[in-house]
Amino acid sequence: MSERIVSARPQENEITLDRALRPRTLAELIGQDRVRENLTILIQAAKQRGEALDHILLYGPPGLGKTTLARIVGHEMGVNVRVTSGPAIERAGDLAAILTNLRAGDILFIDEIHRLGRAVEEILYPAMEDYALDIVIGKGPSARSIRLKLPPFTVIGATTRLALVTAPLRARFGVVLRLDFYPQEALEQIVHRAAGLLQVSIDEAGAREIARRARGTPRVALRLLKRVRDYAQVHGDGRITAEIADRALALLEVDMMGLDELDRRVLRTIIEKFGGGPVGLETIAASISEEPDTVMDVVEPYLLQLGFLERTPRGRVATRRAYEHLQIPYPDETLPQQPSLL
Repeated sequence: MSERIVSARPQENEITLDRALRPRTLAELIGQDRVRENLTILIQAAKQRGEALDHILLYGPPGLGKTTLARIVGHEMGVNVRVTSGPAIERAGDLAAILTNLRAGDILFIDEIHRLGRAVEEILYPAMEDYALDIVIGKGPSARSIRLKLPPFTVIGATTRLALVTAPLRARFGVVLRLDFYPQEALEQIVHRAAGLLQVSIDEAGAREIARRARGTPRVALRLLKRVRDYAQVHGDGRITAEIADRALALLEVDMMGLDELDRRVLRTIIEKFGGGPVGLETIAASISEEPDTVMDVVEPYLLQLGFLERTPRGRVATRRAYEHLQIPYPDETLPQQPSLL
């Protein structure tokens, strides 16, 4: 699948620029008020006691700022943040090398922590609980275990799939915080702030148009802003207005609700090929030549959030709102429906 303009996952060519647009302190953070308040209390209390922070688990959809929050916490605490991810730590020795290089109070940020291997998790348990690293030397009957003491440190884990984090690992986090999709007002503020940093002129209506189509996700809002900026530069005077934003986003096939071509293809498949559902995930994926995981993890969350899609025991069902958005007549409920294909 080609990279989508509305994808909440980071793209390689934008990581450096996005880092410059990220807030560095809790005061600069826009939105996520509950999370910000909890972290403020946690940080102030730890600093007053002169202790390392308790371990923190952040979960929620991609693109909402879990990595940014980890860096903000490190900045507020005045400590280093070591960034890695679950898939990158393949062996227990990889984790041991990272842990032994941490200093007192440092933060180890593990993205996609639900993808850690079982052997790696076993090493992480005593490290989080007792600040100790158990190393086995030798093999067979002559093998012996050595326990190395580690300085107090903090693990900040991030995951988009909380249910896949094992219960023993989840239990070792003292603080578990959920990040929610951003309201449009917060996204408008984020767009205005980013436009200022990018030295782009934008009016209220232009920011509102971009925020409305950003799917509640700051990463998508920033990406759309950069593409609209390019359009305004080439086809306008460089200023982003509602008209410029609308024309630019129409060219990118992002509609008024933030749906792109893949979103609409999924809905049209359910409605036009399977009578609105219910229809199974595997069948939908096969019909549009995509992987089932892509449909479930990338497409469905936003359609569910909008109320365009329902998950039922028998399969996926397109709602009346989906028909209305696609301007397709809603079927008469008194008429017999097409049989479902599960």
